[in-house]
Amino acid sequence: MTRFEFRLPDIGEGVTEGEIVNWLAQVGDSVEEDQELVEVMTDKATVTIGAPKGGRLLETHGRPGEMVPVGSVLAVLDVGGAAASDAVAASQPSVAESREPSPSGAASPPVPSSAPAVGDGSGGPVGNLREELPGMVASAVEAAPAGSFDAIISEQPLAAPATRRLARELGVDLRRVPPTGKAGRVTSEDVERFAAVQAAADITPPSPPTATAIPRAGTPIITDPSVEERISIRGLRKRIFENMARSRHTAAHFNYVEECNVGPLIALRERVRPHAEAQGVKLTFLPFIIKAVVSALRIHPDLNCWVDDAQHEIVRRRTYDIGLAVATEAGLIVPVVRWADRRSILDLAREIERLGSAARAGKTAAADLGGSTFTVTSLGKLGGLLAPPIINYPEVGIMGVHAIKRRPVVRDDAIVVGDVMMLTWSFDHRIIDGHVGAAFAQEIIALLESPDRLLISMS
Repeated sequence: MTRFEFRLPDIGEGVTEGEIVNWLAQVGDSVEEDQELVEVMTDKATVTIGAPKGGRLLETHGRPGEMVPVGSVLAVLDVGGAAASDAVAASQPSVAESREPSPSGAASPPVPSSAPAVGDGSGGPVGNLREELPGMVASAVEAAPAGSFDAIISEQPLAAPATRRLARELGVDLRRVPPTGKAGRVTSEDVERFAAVQAAADITPPSPPTATAIPRAGTPIITDPSVEERISIRGLRKRIFENMARSRHTAAHFNYVEECNVGPLIALRERVRPHAEAQGVKLTFLPFIIKAVVSALRIHPDLNCWVDDAQHEIVRRRTYDIGLAVATEAGLIVPVVRWADRRSILDLAREIERLGSAARAGKTAAADLGGSTFTVTSLGKLGGLLAPPIINYPEVGIMGVHAIKRRPVVRDDAIVVGDVMMLTWSFDHRIIDGHVGAAFAQEIIALLESPDRLLISMS
């Protein structure tokens, strides 16, 4: 038998760990090279990783919902043949590759050669170590000389990438944050709590916490299962949980609401819909709305940007990549319509249908996520009257589209029945002034109310 250790590869820029979503093969199964082996979720996307070699699956590391660092062993295969030993050596990442830089920017200390092999937390040496970590830290603090706390706490506390970004944004040193997550993991709530205490006490730098300030992870909470159910926040819901909190905490939201007379747009769509159907395209209102958004972004380029809070910079984009919020059974995701300014109405309709179908099937490709410059969200028939959306941080604006309703309107001093759609915008007031956001919104409304103008202005 020849063992081959398959380690979690680098699956995206800035990704340091992934969450196991689902194993697609079981221990004892024979797998072929490139056969789908495991689904892993990162902050950016859910990706399916194939087997690097054919063989029999001996071990899997990481249960669904567990975080696995890049470079740690995902699975062990019996690949057979003498050549496998070379592959094992080639798959071993260097210490520099498998560890992030410390919060201070200095390189992390090297791992001794006698250190146990990296595990998944499900029963290997490191799994046991992580379960014992909170108690070990508390004992070490109690026995340590005064002032030596910084030397005890790990240079790399356990924390998800989103939590690390939040700590950088809030100016919090993760090494000083008491962890409450599983196996000593620092959570986003821990960071926000610590930042609030730090701000209230005006600690610069913060005083070292004492041993009693570090709660032990895994403390049971007494509940009555007959009256409540506790559900772990994980997977896509965990990403939404963290991203929405970061957006609300970071961006200074202000909202703008206006109604739009879409009667002319409805008439235009009815005229061209047979031509779209003849080409197998389902034509909704969204392609027209996205075209109107792109035209308005060209006039107001400050809306076509994102904020680099770490560098205190506004990054203005020269491409128009529109995020499209899609509701799925697992939660909300935002696939991106790339190069929206270069697409025709029919091409936009095809792309919207493709992205929506893939999202609802849970098959969105990593290439279709991230990098959007502005986001449009629609609840369709459930749109209601008003629902200001939360900005898709680090963008600076988002537009909400609501249901079209037949309502009394005043036209030429007469009350008539009109087709009215409510539109809402949220802007980051740190970057977008009120009059700029209002002018941008009114430009979109003008285009949707006079769609013939929209057609002739398209590139």
